[in-house]
Amino acid sequence: MLSKSVVTAIVALATAQVANCIPFESSTEGIRASKRWLPGANKVRGVNLGSQFIIEPWMANDEWGSMGCGNLNDEWQCVQSLGQSKADAAFKKHWDTWTTQADISQIKSLGLNTVRIPVGFWIREDLVQQGEFYPRGGLEYLDRLVGWCADAGLYVIMDLHGGPGAQTPHQQFTGHGVDYPGFYTKDNYERAYKFLEWMAERIHTNNSYRNVGALEIINEPVHAGDYSSLAADMIANYYPTAWTRIRNREDKLGVAKNNRLHIQMMDKSWGSGDPKSHLPDTTFALYDDHRYYKWDTTVATTKDGYISAVCKDNRGGSDLIVGEWSLSVADSVQFNDEFQIKNRPDQVDWYKKFWAAQVQTFEKSGGWVFWSWKCNWIGGMDEWRWCYKSAVAAGAIPKDAGSAASLSPC
Repeated sequence: MLSKSVVTAIVALATAQVANCIPFESSTEGIRASKRWLPGANKVRGVNLGSQFIIEPWMANDEWGSMGCGNLNDEWQCVQSLGQSKADAAFKKHWDTWTTQADISQIKSLGLNTVRIPVGFWIREDLVQQGEFYPRGGLEYLDRLVGWCADAGLYVIMDLHGGPGAQTPHQQFTGHGVDYPGFYTKDNYERAYKFLEWMAERIHTNNSYRNVGALEIINEPVHAGDYSSLAADMIANYYPTAWTRIRNREDKLGVAKNNRLHIQMMDKSWGSGDPKSHLPDTTFALYDDHRYYKWDTTVATTKDGYISAVCKDNRGGSDLIVGEWSLSVADSVQFNDEFQIKNRPDQVDWYKKFWAAQVQTFEKSGGWVFWSWKCNWIGGMDEWRWCYKSAVAAGAIPKDAGSAASLSPC
């Protein structure tokens, strides 16, 4: 059982030497941090690079339209409609420009230390089957991006955001908005295992990936309340097998035990079941919590109600990272006089308090990763409640991510 913050040991400065690293305690005695668990801060403070490798049109409306896909739901439909060659060209332009090296430098300058990179399984192109429609050519841009992150001293969480067959129905983030989740089969699990083995090997053998310290094995799977048998099968079979396949690949590579990847799963609070219940081990396990107060129907939808709910919240221990959250509020109130942000600079001060309260609460746990860094546009406006970069420009998020304690109303 972890008795000291795992995250203290993993936040990154890329050039740190083993002798200077922060030791941490785990189920393996006597381990000291090596290059994959680097010192510098004791909380993860980061942003998601959403829509970089899996475009979600709801948050990238203008970009999507410029690619010729404006009326289409997801990447699958875009590729199918444009044709493979034309789609590949459109996506390559997007991958080249959506997140730039200047973005990475700005992220670092804002006191952030982490990025989470959502990717689809199809970035390993030999896993794509006949009759599936996904863009090709993204890997070189991923290699470049993680290299920029490493050069900047940013820790990277690599997130399998879109699984084979789609792990959740009707969601753009899977790359294919299906009516029924097709991920939960032996064949699609196997494709996911192959992706995870391949990615783990790439992380350990390609120097550009030297700051990738965590590998999330599937983002936002089905809830047990909606698909009880699928969720149970994932907990009993997919999670432990994915864990074992990653660890076996690391063993085959001769990776030292203190240099293994953190393996991340959705936390029990997500509603798919207890991720720990069938794991062969929990050393270097991390858990992902997506805490959107926007969709919590127990929260009173007033400014006081949101602040009260946040300040009373406690998400879990130091091995849990709140991997997605935002400043958005319930659909029913987001554009009313109390919460509207369009042409309302007077609202900035309250949203800054809302940001600081969430940060302070999430840092009771291992830290946080905001969704998302960049948007373009949402609902025809600069909807900075979802966009860290725009929120900083608006003054709703400070230029120092470590300043929350002095700003929080909690």
